[in-house]
Amino acid sequence: MLNMQDRNNRKRVSNYTQKRRRSTGKEDVHFSSYPSYRIKKSNSFRKILTLMTIVFFVIIFAILLFSNNIDFLQDKFGENSYMSAFLSKISKGNNVKEPGFTLPFGLKRQNILLLGVDSNGADSDLWVGTRTDTMIIVNIDPRTKTVNTLTIPRDSKVYLPKGMGVQKINAAHAIGGVEMTKQTIEDTLGIHIDRYIMVHDDAVREIVKALGGVDIYVEKNMHYNDYSGKLHINISKGKHHLTDKDVVEYLRFRHDALGDIGRTQRQQWFLRGLLDTLQKPETIAKIPKIITIASKYIKTDMSVYEMTQYATLATHFDKDNIESAMLPGAPNKHGYTSYWILDPKMTQEVVNRLIYRQMADERKETYTASIMSSPDNAEEAKELKAALEKAGIVVKCSGTLRSAHSQFIAHSKYVTIDYYADLKKEVPEVKSRQFVYSPGSFMCADTDFTIVTGGENGI
Repeated sequence: MLNMQDRNNRKRVSNYTQKRRRSTGKEDVHFSSYPSYRIKKSNSFRKILTLMTIVFFVIIFAILLFSNNIDFLQDKFGENSYMSAFLSKISKGNNVKEPGFTLPFGLKRQNILLLGVDSNGADSDLWVGTRTDTMIIVNIDPRTKTVNTLTIPRDSKVYLPKGMGVQKINAAHAIGGVEMTKQTIEDTLGIHIDRYIMVHDDAVREIVKALGGVDIYVEKNMHYNDYSGKLHINISKGKHHLTDKDVVEYLRFRHDALGDIGRTQRQQWFLRGLLDTLQKPETIAKIPKIITIASKYIKTDMSVYEMTQYATLATHFDKDNIESAMLPGAPNKHGYTSYWILDPKMTQEVVNRLIYRQMADERKETYTASIMSSPDNAEEAKELKAALEKAGIVVKCSGTLRSAHSQFIAHSKYVTIDYYADLKKEVPEVKSRQFVYSPGSFMCADTDFTIVTGGENGI
């Protein structure tokens, strides 16, 4: 049964046919009607508020990450210091099963829009005229303490509001800023965006530099030279400790068969590597530098109170219960312009599942599976197949996939995160893998799910 918020959100859904009926006539876009001195005063206040918000949030995040490491804190701040005692006290509070805080948004689900914007040239405003290279909707359910993430390919072909016509979705920010980006996503997917966090491209490079690098497994050789664009990529396949320069090249590479979709996947792997690095105890000494970077390169509409509550809530999330998906579709080239054409039916299916949390209550009598493994993991794939068949699952096909990353990919609505949790108990060989929902994208047969076994100690 949908709650009142969901009912209201569902009314916002409009299909592609309805969008085509919209007028595409041009109209003026007025960003502000205030006098210049009022804008300047407002911007100054906003910058100060944003800085305070980010600084406070990072401090809270650091406390929540490291307060449980008593030995590390005493080594850094002294055994009898006020800071060690204060953080140790917070540590005891963090070990309580139920969080002792009141969420600013109650127990209703929230959609947080994460945006990564590119550079608009030297000495220019960081947030004006920039395109969004990364768009991820994070759906948080405080009641169940679970998180779903939905990635929007930047080349998705959409209709922009205010008569701007057909564009790639990443152009929305360049034309109308974050408000047009939010409205475009809301109109296209029929959802509501509650809050946003924008991160500038330069933040990634500077944060990685401050951290001293990030460990990532590069799944393929990446060699590309663009002399006019001053982009030179030369990264070999394998485990790497990527520097700030390497990370920029890794994230910008898109010259393979997957194009921008491959780039989107690499962004996800990078985020996982970055989170692992941030959780290392030695990172606490680098927090002041990260705060300085964040104050310049991160923008959000969250209040200090909201950020602290989100940060506290995050400590209670189980990363094995995070379900992720990308808007389904297919590449299409119109002249010199490449688009990602969203599949209306499957897109709505993904939105219903990850945003509205509509899940199948019943289970099938028999499930089918596919197994894709890297060449160096053939023996593990063989053992996995035997274990699945022993559990009554029909393995319809096995294939080879040169992937460094292990995944559990659900294709059917009957394969839920709860089913996956039960399957791991019954078949330990399945192990903990990134849970992905991808209807219709079968790799070797039409099955309920696919297990990808990565090679080279895949992440």
